[in-house]
Amino acid sequence: MIVTIHQPEHLPWLGFFDKMRQADICVLLDTTQFAKDDFQNRNRIKAEEGPAWLTVPVFKKGAAHQLIREVKICNDRNWENRCWSKMFLSYRDAPFFQNYKEFFLETYNREWSDLLALNDPIIRYLRDQLGLKTELLLASELGVYERGGTMVNLEICRRLGAHTYLSGRNGKAYLDENVFAEHDIEVRYQDFHHPVYPQLWGNFHPFMAAVDLLFNCGNASLEIIAKANTPLVTQETLSGPDNPHLKESVNGAQKASFS
Repeated sequence: MIVTIHQPEHLPWLGFFDKMRQADICVLLDTTQFAKDDFQNRNRIKAEEGPAWLTVPVFKKGAAHQLIREVKICNDRNWENRCWSKMFLSYRDAPFFQNYKEFFLETYNREWSDLLALNDPIIRYLRDQLGLKTELLLASELGVYERGGTMVNLEICRRLGAHTYLSGRNGKAYLDENVFAEHDIEVRYQDFHHPVYPQLWGNFHPFMAAVDLLFNCGNASLEIIAKANTPLVTQETLSGPDNPHLKESVNGAQKASFS
């Protein structure tokens, strides 16, 4: 069994779902600390003017050490209308937007109080629409609250009976593979290659939220992701493209297990 682990991001990017594609179980790490200015409450879409942020405002004052599952949404800023309007104006002419429009319209028409309660169904919906069969679990459902990249990931893998742990490429910098080996668990690293696909609004921009691919390519999306990517790597030195999902999250990886 291959297990992968990731924080529950908001409107995750393609690398998130490529990692899920290669695993039997994906655990959403809701029991780690919320990372300010990361991707847990925001992501980017391709708008007419270029990449644009869709941000869910959350309460941060006095909650510096809150867990992701504890984060509350600040609902006095009309963020739902702003996000929906930006998404609609950016993708109303995309070939497959109408196929997915109702889900996001309903999502943004609801009032949400908890960030996890918003992110979790969006992730599950995108998994299903991409045609992935990977099982999704929450770390809180497993009762795992350990800290440290190696120990939290190891404990999740042990509880699920994994023989392989699939980490993001940044895991090479902080995971202790010997500890996994002591429990007969192989560590592998994702080697994600971003596909190029048809987009609206001029030149191609990578590293957008996965909805950008889905709205533009529909049912072909998963095949596009799979064709661009190579088998997993294990022991080589890993380096990535100029990817904000890697650059902005690497500092939080060691304590929050961005993997």
